[in-house]
Amino acid sequence: MMEDGFSASKLFGQGYSYTYDDVIFLPHYIDFPTDAVSLSTHLSRNIPLSIPCVASPMDTVSEAHMAAAMAALGGIAIVHSNCSSSQQASIIRSAKSLRIPIAPSVAFASSEDYFPTVSSPEYVFVTDSGVLPSKLLGYVSASDYETLKDKEVKIFDYMRDCKSVQYVPWNYDLGKIENILEEKKTDFVVLERDGEVVNVLMKEDVERVKGYPKLGRGTVGSDGEWMVGAAIGTRESDKERLEQVVKAGANVVVLDSSQGNSIYQIEMTKYIKKTYTQLDVIGGNLVTMAQAQNLIQAGVDGLRVGMGSGSICTTQEVCAVGRGQATAVYKVSSIAAQHGVPVIADGGISNSGHIVKALVLGASTVMMGSFLAGSTEAPGAYEYKNGQRVKKYRGMGSLEAMTKGSDQRYLGDTAKLKIAQGVVGAVADKGSVLKFIPYTLQAVKQGFQDLGASSLPSAHELLRSGTLRLEVRTGAAQVEGGIHGLVSYEKKSF
Repeated sequence: MMEDGFSASKLFGQGYSYTYDDVIFLPHYIDFPTDAVSLSTHLSRNIPLSIPCVASPMDTVSEAHMAAAMAALGGIAIVHSNCSSSQQASIIRSAKSLRIPIAPSVAFASSEDYFPTVSSPEYVFVTDSGVLPSKLLGYVSASDYETLKDKEVKIFDYMRDCKSVQYVPWNYDLGKIENILEEKKTDFVVLERDGEVVNVLMKEDVERVKGYPKLGRGTVGSDGEWMVGAAIGTRESDKERLEQVVKAGANVVVLDSSQGNSIYQIEMTKYIKKTYTQLDVIGGNLVTMAQAQNLIQAGVDGLRVGMGSGSICTTQEVCAVGRGQATAVYKVSSIAAQHGVPVIADGGISNSGHIVKALVLGASTVMMGSFLAGSTEAPGAYEYKNGQRVKKYRGMGSLEAMTKGSDQRYLGDTAKLKIAQGVVGAVADKGSVLKFIPYTLQAVKQGFQDLGASSLPSAHELLRSGTLRLEVRTGAAQVEGGIHGLVSYEKKSF
């Protein structure tokens, strides 16, 4: 009897390195509605998530506002380590204080700064450190700056004091803040925790967020605060960094390396599991079953899969090492499942279909960089290029990022010559993750429904049993599967 397609074991056992676009699932049988699909999962052995989304530890992706927003959605962010350990700890503390995960539309500066004429914010708030969290010293408005005759004066010289500022506790909910904005007839409120400002919410920010999909409980730890992950390296100095991020409240650590199958990572894993017995450790990156076996034996609680598949990563091109992401996720997940270790599919995610493929092929979560970069919550200011609003996005293997310390991730911090394994680019403005992630996950649920899988465990079982069938797509099939044959079109996903 003829069969449709191939089982995953047969398709991925032929010696080819497949990307997500190379393969396609054949539809199965539907006997449940889309709303019955559950995407709840685990990041690691002991970290449950209600959505399978993880923000990558990159300095143009994951800082405080991204971490708070991802946790509010039910996912998690891993705060990057391309900064001092004290700065990383401060970012983690800040994220945990952002009970309302709204990225402010105002700017922050120190008393030594000048008014930022490039981004032209409506308000600039002056703090001790120039960032959050910090003590508030005063603020200026765009109109204050416009009326100045001498534009070359520091903000401190003409800022308003804080007497008229409306302070509220950091853990107030959106309803209370909305009431205060209305009652006090003020443009903004300052959220404060332990004498420091942790966020500033404008009236229009609150109105904007009210139009987003409703949030659930989010990823909350036993202390009632957002759960946040932290990236660390494998050097001796990272033991001090580890201590600081744990004190700051990090709920999980990711050993951040482009090639995780090393004596350095194995020894660091053992050290962490001995020193912080309750702390989950995620190892990686890796792409083979042999690599996975070594890290599982060392005691990791999760595995991060991907090598050279990211949009800004050039590892495969520069080093001739890596693997197609679809093959890597399937192979590593096959061995990890035998030990109950969740897999993070890191890189290569450009659309909801890629998320479906990564999860069904065995991953428990997907880690995203470019997919989240350019969002309101991503670090950095918007700028315009060729008439399009964009934000900078750079690989941690780019020379620009390496100058700040990320060369350690590529075991290049002791090398005399720095070799780039990434590039610097820009991504288009995507709006808030609080809006586009829920819509993206609705599309993922529809993909699961088409496959007859009502949850991640059921999808994995259907794949491993051979019930789900796959085929390899030719180049022409990939073209046919996308938008084609049109003179022009406008693409809107939601």
